[in-house]
Amino acid sequence: MIAAEDLPTEFQFPQEAESQLSSDTDLEDHDGKNARTGKVMAPKRGKKALGEKAKGGGAARGPGLGWVNGHHQENGTDTMTLFEVVKMGKSATQSVVDDWIEAYKQDRDTALLDLINFFIQCSGCKGAVSGEMFRHMQNSEIIRKMTEEFDEDSGDYPLTLSGPQWKKFKINFCDFIAVLVRQCQYSIIYDEYMMDTVISLLTGLSDSQVRAFRHTSTLAAMKLMTALVNVALNLSINMDNTQRQYEAERNKVIAKRANDRLELLLQKRKELQENQDEIENMMNAIFKGVFVHRYRDAIAEIRAICIEEIGVWMKLYSDAFLNDSYLKYVGWTMHDKQGEVRLKCLTALQGLYYNRDLNTRLELFTSRFKDRIVSMTLDKEYDVAVQAIKLLTLVLQSSDEVLTAEDCESVYHLVYSAHRPIAISAGEFLFKKLFSHRGPEDEGLPRRGRQSLNGSLIKTTVFFFLESELHEHGAYLVDSLWECGSELLKDWETMISLLLDEPMPGEEALTDRQETALVEIMLCAIRQAYECHPPVGRGSGKRVLTAKEKKIQLDDRTRITEMFAVALPLLLAKYCVDIDKVTNLLQIPKYFDLDIYTTGRLEKHLDALLRQIWEVVDKHTDTEVLEACSTTYHNLCNEEFTIFNRVDITRSQLLDELVDKFNRLLEDFLQEDEEPDEDDAYQVLSTLKKITAFHNAHDLSKWDLFTSNYSLLNTGLQNGDMPEQIVIHAMQCTHYIILWHLAKVSEGASVKGDMVTLRKQMRAFCLMCQRYLNSINTAVKEQAFTILCDLQLIFSHQIMASGREQLEGLVNMPDSSLQAELLNFILDQVFIDQDDDNNSTDGQEDEASKIEALHKRRNLLAAYCKLIVYNVVEMSTAADIFKQYMRYYNDYGDIIKETMSKTRQIDKIQYAKTLILSLQKLFNDMLSEHGFNYDRSTSAFCGIKELARRFSLTFGLDQMKTREAIAMLHKHGIEFAFKVPSPQGEGCPPLNLAFLDILSEFSSKLIRQDKKTVHMYLERFMTFQMALQRDDCWLPLISYRNSLQAGGDDDTMSVVSGISSRGSTVRSKKSKSATGSKRKVPEEENSCSSMDAVWLNREQSVPTPLMMHSPQLTSTVLRDPKKMRPEESYAATFTMPVEQHPHQPVPPQQQLPHQHQAAIDYNTQVTWMLTQRQQAEARQHQERVSMHYAKMRNHMQQAVRRGSGLMEDDEEPIVEDVMMSSEDRLEDMNEGMDFDTMDIDLPASKNRRERTELKPDYFDPSSIMDDSVLNVSMF
Repeated sequence: MIAAEDLPTEFQFPQEAESQLSSDTDLEDHDGKNARTGKVMAPKRGKKALGEKAKGGGAARGPGLGWVNGHHQENGTDTMTLFEVVKMGKSATQSVVDDWIEAYKQDRDTALLDLINFFIQCSGCKGAVSGEMFRHMQNSEIIRKMTEEFDEDSGDYPLTLSGPQWKKFKINFCDFIAVLVRQCQYSIIYDEYMMDTVISLLTGLSDSQVRAFRHTSTLAAMKLMTALVNVALNLSINMDNTQRQYEAERNKVIAKRANDRLELLLQKRKELQENQDEIENMMNAIFKGVFVHRYRDAIAEIRAICIEEIGVWMKLYSDAFLNDSYLKYVGWTMHDKQGEVRLKCLTALQGLYYNRDLNTRLELFTSRFKDRIVSMTLDKEYDVAVQAIKLLTLVLQSSDEVLTAEDCESVYHLVYSAHRPIAISAGEFLFKKLFSHRGPEDEGLPRRGRQSLNGSLIKTTVFFFLESELHEHGAYLVDSLWECGSELLKDWETMISLLLDEPMPGEEALTDRQETALVEIMLCAIRQAYECHPPVGRGSGKRVLTAKEKKIQLDDRTRITEMFAVALPLLLAKYCVDIDKVTNLLQIPKYFDLDIYTTGRLEKHLDALLRQIWEVVDKHTDTEVLEACSTTYHNLCNEEFTIFNRVDITRSQLLDELVDKFNRLLEDFLQEDEEPDEDDAYQVLSTLKKITAFHNAHDLSKWDLFTSNYSLLNTGLQNGDMPEQIVIHAMQCTHYIILWHLAKVSEGASVKGDMVTLRKQMRAFCLMCQRYLNSINTAVKEQAFTILCDLQLIFSHQIMASGREQLEGLVNMPDSSLQAELLNFILDQVFIDQDDDNNSTDGQEDEASKIEALHKRRNLLAAYCKLIVYNVVEMSTAADIFKQYMRYYNDYGDIIKETMSKTRQIDKIQYAKTLILSLQKLFNDMLSEHGFNYDRSTSAFCGIKELARRFSLTFGLDQMKTREAIAMLHKHGIEFAFKVPSPQGEGCPPLNLAFLDILSEFSSKLIRQDKKTVHMYLERFMTFQMALQRDDCWLPLISYRNSLQAGGDDDTMSVVSGISSRGSTVRSKKSKSATGSKRKVPEEENSCSSMDAVWLNREQSVPTPLMMHSPQLTSTVLRDPKKMRPEESYAATFTMPVEQHPHQPVPPQQQLPHQHQAAIDYNTQVTWMLTQRQQAEARQHQERVSMHYAKMRNHMQQAVRRGSGLMEDDEEPIVEDVMMSSEDRLEDMNEGMDFDTMDIDLPASKNRRERTELKPDYFDPSSIMDDSVLNVSMF
C-alpha cells in the first residue's frame, strides 16, 4: 500500500516478471491483496500460449493483432510503436488499450516496458529503455540514462509542437491514459505492479531538470489522477449502493432474510473498501509526489495543467476534494504572474460555483479570496478579466450577500469598456444584479406600458446611466446589455409611454435630465436593432448575419417604423425647444422603412412630422439641431419611395422662405451706412446658419447663393468689423456652393458655360480665403485655412483621375505665395505649446478644452500634410514639418510619421532632400540661438543628431532601393557643411563643419561602393591641411570620414588622407575572395561610379577647394622577419597616388596633366617627411613589437589547434595593426581589421558560413581589439 507521507523518489524495478516490488519501497503488499493478481494474470481461454522471451525483454507472439518487441503488430508484420499508434490516431483508443491489456496478461514485464517507452517517447526522447535496463536499473538511473540520450538541440517536443497532428496527439495522449485506467479499473490497477511502476516512473520524470520530461510526465500524472478519481467515484457509488442493499436485507424479518446474500454483500463491501483505500493511496502518491511540487513549477504550462486538473477533481469528487486543503492551491495560484495560469484558476472555480449545492463548502474560500477575484476584473489579460467577471456573476447568483456594494461598483463601470467581451460580461453581471429579482408585488403587472415591470426596469437603467459619472456613452451601455437584456431594450412602447404619458397618482415623474437620458438610450437601442453590430470603437467590422438574425432585423425595423411614425411627431411637439432631445429624436427617421408610410396609411403622420421639423428649424439656431433637420429631410427625400413628392414640396417651401429672408436681411445689412446693430447681425447669422446646414446635404444651386455670400465676405474683408461667426458660416456656405457645382459638372449635367463659371468662382473664393489667412481672428483663420486645403486638394491634378479628363480646365495648383502662407499658418498655429495657445483666455483651461484644442490643431496639420502627400505643394515644404518630429512627437508624431512614409513612397530622392533640408534648418536655428561657439554636447545638437538617427531608420533595410536617395542626401549634406568658410581663415574649420557629425548617422545606409564615391566627393571640399588636423574642432570631419571608411573592402586605411587602398603587405583572404558575392563587387562599383557621376559633376560651377592627392599609408604588418619579403620594408609602405586601387575611380583632378604633376611633386616631399616620422616611431616600438609578436604567435597557434572545426583552407591568423599618429592614438579603422582570431574560439559544430556571419562592430574599436579575445595587449 502506498503511504502518501513516505512517497519514494525512486523504485527498484522487479527482476522477474512474477515478482512484486522490493521490500524497501512503500508499495509492498502488506495486507495480502495480491491474491487478486492470480485472476488478473491468468490468460483467457483460447489465447495463444506464451512464447520465448524476445531480445530486450520482449515476448514474441503468433500471427494476429498484438505487440512484439514494443511494436504494434498486424498479421505478423512489425509496423509501429505504441507512441506511433497514438500519434497517428488512426486506431480507436479503445482497441489500442485492449491490445495492450492482452499483451500485459501474456507478459506484464514486456507490456509494462512498452508503456514506459511510450511515456519516454512522448517526451521527445530518442532513447529507449531496454529489457536489461528495466530489470537491473533503478528508476533514477533509467531517467538519468534517458536524460543523457535526450536531444537538447531543439527545445521542441510533442506537447509543444504546432500543427493539427500534434494538437490531436495531445488529445489522444490524454484519452489513452483515461481509457487505460478505465479498462483496468476492475483488476489490473489493483495488482500492485502496473500502477506502482507507472506512478513511480511519472513521479521521477516530473522531478527531472529536462522540461520535456517534466511537462509530459506531469500531464500524464494529472490525467492519471483524474482517471483514478473517476474510479474512486464509481467505487464510492458502489459502496453506497451495497450498503443500502445490505441495510435493506438486514432489516427484513428473519424468515425472509437471506444470510448468504448478507455475507455476499458484506464481502463485496469489504472488497470495495479495500479497493477504495488502495485507490486513495495511489491518488495521495500522485498528489504529494507530483502535484504539490509541480503546481508551482517554473513553466507556466505545467502550472496550468495542475490547476486545471485539480478543478476537475473537486468538481467530480467533491466529497473528497472540495475542502480547504485543496482549494488553497487554487487560491494561491490566482496570484500567478502568467495569465494562462490565472485563467485556469478562474475556469476551475466557475465549475464549482455553478453548482449551487456546493456553495456551502465554498463559503470560507469565498471570504478569503473574494477581494482577489474582484481585483482580477481589471486584469491586464482580457481573457482573465472576462472570466473573473463571469465568476463573480456565478457568486452573485449563489448569494446576494457575498458581494458588497463596492465590489459590484467595480464591475459596473466595465460596461463602458472598449473591449467588447469584458463589456458583455459586465453587462450580464449588471443585468443579474439589477434586473433579475422579481418580488411577489411584481406579479399581475401589465406586460407593456408605464405601469409594467419593464417600466420600472427601464427607469433603473436610466438611473444607472446617469449615476455612472465617468461615462456618458449610451451606445456602449446598450451594447453591453444587448445580449442579456435585448427584450427590455426593445420595449420602445414602454419608453414612449414614460416620455408622453402623465405619471399616475403617487408616481414620481421623470426629471428633465432623466428624460434626456431615456431618449438617448432609446435612440441607441433603435440603432443597435437596425445595424446589428457594436458601436464605433468596440468590435472589429461588420459580421455576416445569419438568416434568423436577418429576419429579426427586418421585424425590428418594421416595429420601429410603425411605432415611431406615430409617436415621433408627438415627441417633437413636446420637446421642441430642448436641443439635446430634439437632436436625438430627429435621428430616428433614418432607421425607418419608408414604404410603411404608404402601405400602413400613415401619410397624415408624415405630414405631422414635416410640420414639426419646420417648426424646429424656425425655432432653433444651434448648428447640431439644424444639421439633424437637414439630414432628416435628406433621408425622407428618397426618389425610390412614393412619399418623395410630398417631402420635396415641403423642403422647397422651407428653403424658399429661408433664402428670401436671407437676401432681404443681407441687403439691409450691407447697405446701412452706420454700423449694423447686434439684432440685425443675429438675424443674418441665424438665417445663414440654417442655409449652410441645409446646403451641406441638399443642392441649393438654383437659388444662386454665391453672389450674396461673396459680397458678404468681401465687405467683411474691407471693413474689418464683420462678426466672426458670420464670416465663418459664409465661407462654409460658399464652400458647399462650389462643391455642389463641381458635382454637377462632374456628372455631365451642366450646361456649356458652367465649367467656366465654376473655375472663376473657385479662384475668386480661394483668393478671398487667402486674404482671410491674415485675419486677426483665430477662428476665421482656421476656417479659411481648412477650406483652402480642401479646395487645393479637390482641384489638384487628382480631379482628372478615374477617367475625368474633361475636368482638366479646373485644375488649380497653388502658387509659391499661397504655399508659403499655408506653411506659415501651420508653423504659427499648430506647432505651439499648450500655454501659448491663442484660444486660452486666462491660461487655466481645463483638461477637456486642452484636448479639444489639440484635436483641432491635429486636424489642421493633417489637412496640410494631405497636400504634401498628394503633391499639391512642393515636398520641400515638408522640411519644416519633419523637423518638428522629435519636439512634438506626443502630439503629432503619428501624423508626421505617416507623412514621411507616404512621401518616401512617392519619390525617395526628393524625400531624402527634404530630410536633409529639415536637418539643415534645425542646424541653422541652433546656430542662431547659440552662436558659432556652441558645444556639440548640448541638448540642441544631440536632439538634431537623434532626429537624424530616426530619419535614417525610415529608409528600411533594403539599401539597394534607397541607394540613390542616400547618396543624394550625403551630397547635399557635404555641400552644406563646407558652404560657409570660417571667417578666421583657412586654419579654422568651416562654420557648418559640425553638420558632418549629424550626417554620419546616415553612413550606415550607404553600400560599400557608394561609401567610396561619397568619400571622394568629400575630398573635393577638403584641403591637405584639413586632412592633417586632429584638434577637437575637426572631430566631426574625422568621425564622418571614419563612418565612410568603416565596413569597406579595404583592409587598411590611411590616417592622413583617408583614401583606402589594399597594399602589398596585406594578406588576401581566400575564404572571402572565393565567394560569389565578392566577385560581383567590381561590376557594382562600376555601375555605382557611372550612376554617381551625375551628381558628382552636377554643379561644376560651385567653387570647391582642390584636394591634392596625398600619399597613402598602409598598416605595418607584424610578421616573422624570416617570412617577410624584401619589398615589404618600411620604405615600401608608402605608395604614390598614381597607383590607384583597381576598383577606385580616378578623381577628376587627376585627369588634368598639369595639376597631376604638381600634386606629385608636392606629395613626394610630404611623403619623405612622413616617412621619416613614421620610421622614427617604428624604431621606438620595434623591440616591444618583437616580444608581443612572439607571445601572440604562441597564443594563435594554440587557438588554431583548439579550433578543430575549422575548414582545411583556413589560413593562420595574422594580427594587423594600423599606424599610430604622433599623439599615439588610433584614429581610423577599416573592415580590414577583421581579425580572424575572433572566429577561432567558436564551437567546432559551427561551419564557415555561420562563423563568417559573426562580425564585430567595426564602429567600436574596443569590440575588435578585445584583450580577452586576442590574449595579447594591443599597443
